[in-house]
Amino acid sequence: MTSCRAVPAPKREFSPEQALIEVTRFADAMATRRSIRSFSTDPIDMSLIEHALQIANSAPSGANLQPWQFVVVTDPATKKQIRIAAEAEEKAFYASKGSQEWLAALEPLGTDWRKPFLEDAPALIVVFEVLRSDATPQPYYVKESVGIAVGFLIVALHLAGLATLTHTPSPMRFLNEILGRPKHERPFVLLPVGRQADDAQVPDLPKKEVGEVTTWVSS
Repeated sequence: MTSCRAVPAPKREFSPEQALIEVTRFADAMATRRSIRSFSTDPIDMSLIEHALQIANSAPSGANLQPWQFVVVTDPATKKQIRIAAEAEEKAFYASKGSQEWLAALEPLGTDWRKPFLEDAPALIVVFEVLRSDATPQPYYVKESVGIAVGFLIVALHLAGLATLTHTPSPMRFLNEILGRPKHERPFVLLPVGRQADDAQVPDLPKKEVGEVTTWVSS
């Protein structure tokens, strides 16, 4: 096994005061991020998506194997195909596949099987996990790695002023067929991307306080 050449680690050094300014500015920006289900059909600058994908691609991954594939869909006919297939799965979920507990948890969101955002959003980003095949090495911590990359992507798109939604119809293998992806790629999430509609509404759902989800272990 060959080893990688070592290079100096990049640094981001701030004074304590500037560090607090930076992290507070970021926290304020992220406090405005919401899942959007009503999108404007207006086109967006695709270079914003390209830059966001560069950021996602910089995410850490098991053994640095980057076990992800991003497919950006802007073709209206393909988006329509995806909507039809996704709504078929969602109809089955809301009719019988989803447990009553799960459906009750979704009720405050006001969602149902209809997914117009899959056509309205000017772009869909489908993220695939890349599993082992004859042409790819054994990946490690695939879900963890892809999940981190998707987190980077959502943050980058939000900071670019774009709205997103994490959509996961189950099962999602129809995306392989529609997008011509090989079997060793497994759909992970479908992200509609665009500007939110002028009349977009979101449920007023509070987040837990940080203290509820944090435990400090210190001397």
